[in-house]
Amino acid sequence: MAIAFELAVNFGSDEAAAHAACELVIGAAPLTAGNQQVPLHEPLLHLVQAEDGSQYRLMTVLPVGVGWGVAIDRGRERRSLTAAQLTDLGHGLYGLLGRFRGYQVAQVGWDPEGLVDPVELRHEQVDELAAGTLPGLVLAEDILPDLRGSGFVPFRPGFVWLPYAGERPSTLTTEH
Repeated sequence: MAIAFELAVNFGSDEAAAHAACELVIGAAPLTAGNQQVPLHEPLLHLVQAEDGSQYRLMTVLPVGVGWGVAIDRGRERRSLTAAQLTDLGHGLYGLLGRFRGYQVAQVGWDPEGLVDPVELRHEQVDELAAGTLPGLVLAEDILPDLRGSGFVPFRPGFVWLPYAGERPSTLTTEH
């Protein structure tokens, strides 16, 4: 089983916005993680079926060598990053997200794909949305406005978020 630190972005049915975001990622400079520069893989774009049967375009952006068992990293050296370095990397991914348009939901973290389906959020994360306990979750202003608690603040025009709290040391982060 792969474990990846990544940016997951749900573009709904907006194929043009998804492809424009892919181009931004392809042209992006490496991101800073403490004293390291971490390049990004070309983004992965998939058509995903939501919990209610609808479909949306999911883009994932993976830093090179950050994770365990990630197929796209096969043959590359794994980077061992501290929680502080992962936090820097997360901030860099949110900086990149700030340049995207047309998406509905986004999240940075360890395997965040489950948090970018508005249907799943509505059915399984109602209490967390109201309490603001999903740090880093970014929503388009018109997505789930009836469920959002007061913890949501502007991310950029047209988007709100629960500010990113960074990464905490765990068994997934090792310091060298």
